[in-house]
Amino acid sequence: MKLFLCQNCGFQVYFENVVCERCDSRLGFEPNATTLLAVSHNRGGTWRPVGGSEIQYRFCANAQYDVCNWLVPADSPHERCVACRLNKTIPDLSIPENRIHWQKMEASKHRLIYSLLRLGLAFESTVGGNTERLAFDFRADTDPNAPVLTGHADGLITINLAEADDAEREARRSAMGEPYRTLLGHFRHEVGHFYWNLLVRDAGIIERCRAQFGDESRDYGEALETHYQNGPPPDWRARYVSAYASSHPWEDFAETWAHYLHIVDTLETAAVFGLQERSNGGRRGGLGGFDAYADEPFERIIEAWLPLTFAVNSLNRSMGQPDLYPFVLAPPAIEKLAFVHRLVHGHENN
Repeated sequence: MKLFLCQNCGFQVYFENVVCERCDSRLGFEPNATTLLAVSHNRGGTWRPVGGSEIQYRFCANAQYDVCNWLVPADSPHERCVACRLNKTIPDLSIPENRIHWQKMEASKHRLIYSLLRLGLAFESTVGGNTERLAFDFRADTDPNAPVLTGHADGLITINLAEADDAEREARRSAMGEPYRTLLGHFRHEVGHFYWNLLVRDAGIIERCRAQFGDESRDYGEALETHYQNGPPPDWRARYVSAYASSHPWEDFAETWAHYLHIVDTLETAAVFGLQERSNGGRRGGLGGFDAYADEPFERIIEAWLPLTFAVNSLNRSMGQPDLYPFVLAPPAIEKLAFVHRLVHGHENN
């Protein structure tokens, strides 16, 4: 995530901020430029960036629910921003708890969409006259005998609203023996299934993907049942980014995709704050100017990532907290991450 500054006063502001805490300027995220703008109000209900620009904007219609601070061009036919237009189902907002949980959902989803925009990834694919679009369902459990299952189907990502309840999510994380379970992690994982469809299946490179992740045509339901009954293979750490990745090649790809997004977004944050890396050999290197979202050699990305995770995990331990990144990346897992990197930047299609 970039570092954002208020254009009116230069104060540091966060991606989710709706006003500058120093000068009280209204803030809006401009998705085409992936930047946060200080804006001033015009007559007629539109807004323009501070600093003399004549571009006119409206706020996304979902701003009224305090779930979105993104801007829409004033002449756009759309009431909602590019991120909120992806919603197919939102929870019943007459239930106060649902609204609070939806706000958390949208905060994570908007961070996901930021990453997809930075990487220049499409939100739909048309092959043979069939169009598959990325979309989101946010659903709350209403029947105790039929809980909402978080998952992906043909571009539609369903997230159980209960995942936005910190206590409930922690209980599920503990029950399933997961070292890491976050809302943002769910979004990054589930969207990986969509991009397998778009960048692997629809691009006709399934065989190349199988060479890295295995044969995805093996029975998916049976593989998951075996995983939940018997657990991962004893040597999973030597081949996968997580235990769940060992359950099926589709899950291996989605988990690797999620970790790739973890890596590039965290490295961007580290770079804009001017953090330095120190390799095992003692070499220091500044991350300033390093753009992990760009088409950098993946070797450069992983060289920056490994010492950074050692540092942040050490900081967390000093505070008595669990590791921020509780994973060890073995060489085969790094090779899979490199494959995703090449896929994202179009090099696997050459």
